[in-house]
Amino acid sequence: MSSAHLSDAELAALAESMRSLRSGDQPDVELSLAELTDAALKAMPGADYAGITIAERSGAVTSASATHSYVSVLDDLQHEHREGPCLSAAWQQSVIHVRDLGADFRWPRYRLGAITQTPVRSLLCFQMFADHKTMGALNFYADQPQAFDDGAVEIGVIYATHAALAWRLLRRDQEFRSALASRDIIGQAKGMVMERFQIDAVQAFELLKKLSQNSNTPLVQVARQLVDAERRRP
Repeated sequence: MSSAHLSDAELAALAESMRSLRSGDQPDVELSLAELTDAALKAMPGADYAGITIAERSGAVTSASATHSYVSVLDDLQHEHREGPCLSAAWQQSVIHVRDLGADFRWPRYRLGAITQTPVRSLLCFQMFADHKTMGALNFYADQPQAFDDGAVEIGVIYATHAALAWRLLRRDQEFRSALASRDIIGQAKGMVMERFQIDAVQAFELLKKLSQNSNTPLVQVARQLVDAERRRP
């Protein structure tokens, strides 16, 4: 099965989602990510739920987007047991297909929790991205065993590719906003130092850098501490 098996309406919805993401109209990217997950669920034959799993090398696992509480339950189980199909898809293989969780023993602790706490029996998990710190997977779930065929895998690959783009745009926006906030707080601290010690901007910045180096503290944290201390002054 190929993208031709997506209906015209599904293709139009996917294209509109990508146009929205590329337009840079923030902070709607998170909403677009949820809408993309909903669109993927509607396009996936046999799927009852869908979600995006994000995991850190440290072991933390979270649901970045979920269409049902069962998705969060399954991610919590992966976080607790450090195993599961979504983690395997992200770190080890690009696609994991679980045809019947009741007869699949690859993740025994996860499997036991999943069977006892949810009705989910079929899973399709697709790698979105994986780097040295973080991984992401787009996942589809069904209550019935044998819910997904080979055509479903091809549809999932399409949406996983677009979900990866959405996530990159979200992270880029978060990093940009964080950089702006850091610049602002450093600017405030620099202005305070200039006023207090009657020095110019270059000297004030050098003083902040020296404080950062001597205390082994990030520059933005030093700046924030100075600004917070000034605000607390009577």
